Amino acid sequence: DVADKIYFLPLTPFFIEKVIKKERPDGILLSFGGQTALNCGIELYKSAVLEKYNVKVLGTPVQSIIDTEDRQIFAESLRRINIKTPKSVAVTSIEDAKKASESLGFPIIVRAAFTLGGQGSGFCNNLDELEKLAEKAFSYSSQILVEESLKGWKEVEYEVVRDKYDNCITVCNMENFDPLGIHTGESIVVAPSQTLTNREYHKLRSLAIKIIRMVGVVGECNVQYALDPESEDYRVIEVNARLSRSSALASKATGYPLAFVAAKLALGYGLHELKNAVTRTTTAFFEPSLDYVVVKIPRWDLNKFIGVSREIGSSMKSVGEIMAIGVTFEEAIQKGLRMIGQGTHGFVGNSDIEFTDIEKALSEPTDMRIYSVASAFEAGYSVE
Repeated sequence: DVADKIYFLPLTPFFIEKVIKKERPDGILLSFGGQTALNCGIELYKSAVLEKYNVKVLGTPVQSIIDTEDRQIFAESLRRINIKTPKSVAVTSIEDAKKASESLGFPIIVRAAFTLGGQGSGFCNNLDELEKLAEKAFSYSSQILVEESLKGWKEVEYEVVRDKYDNCITVCNMENFDPLGIHTGESIVVAPSQTLTNREYHKLRSLAIKIIRMVGVVGECNVQYALDPESEDYRVIEVNARLSRSSALASKATGYPLAFVAAKLALGYGLHELKNAVTRTTTAFFEPSLDYVVVKIPRWDLNKFIGVSREIGSSMKSVGEIMAIGVTFEEAIQKGLRMIGQGTHGFVGNSDIEFTDIEKALSEPTDMRIYSVASAFEAGYSVE
């Protein structure tokens, strides 16, 4: 179960080519090293290094990865199969970004392609904000996406698995406590979803399977949605054809070993051929069913940095996270808030935490926003 050789080298095309030249592997996996590995694999493919050394990409084809990472190609592919995406324009210059904002209208969101942790992304309400953010985004990527703002919609994720025989299952669905506008890595995440109706759950599940089949993923895939809280309207905001932070949470929450299964599927096994690691009797082709609630809460260390804004948004600032399990959401969130290491008693009972302006604390979320919700309830605010 241990590698024959380990190389401590930067994950860049230059060094990867040196390893390939020396070891001459038959195949290579791109989906286990995060965004860096995907970007590196795409560069090796485009520069014909993989072809030169006759190295096969296992699992999801490289072209499928390129199609999901290039936001314009991906949006067009989804529209062809009648799946809704946010209205968007992919641009390669600040001037083009300004033109796109004219057709979409403010507010808009800017996202950088091929990046991790929401780098270079954010909301813009006017041209000045757009110019500053676009300049920052272009420092991370040569392509950015200017799209309509869906701020305030629910954010929901599905972890989906597919084998080479086109068998698909959804391993876990998760709902963000925070609405769209807060990066999923900055948000409290609950599994399984708590506020989706049965109809909404199955609608988004069916769409996730339709997407993974269209993309041609062999292995594991993460699909992120925006869902209108006032209707059943939705948008697909992102698809990650790789293992991600959400995959790690889904694996721990369900006991379904996503990385192990994805590796076996990439080698050509079918879901029906793999044993379920938890039950030992059923196969990996059975969808996990949870009779408990799992909550993930991010951990920030913003106090260590002088002058850093405590506001959270579409880029990640958190440095870690905890996972709590309970019979109910209330139990899990209480456990999680005690575990996070901020010296609190849980959701309520924190007399040392005060907010002079509760409405401002609610409308401008910071790393303390969960406690501002508690303060609002104590002050007599209703859910509405």
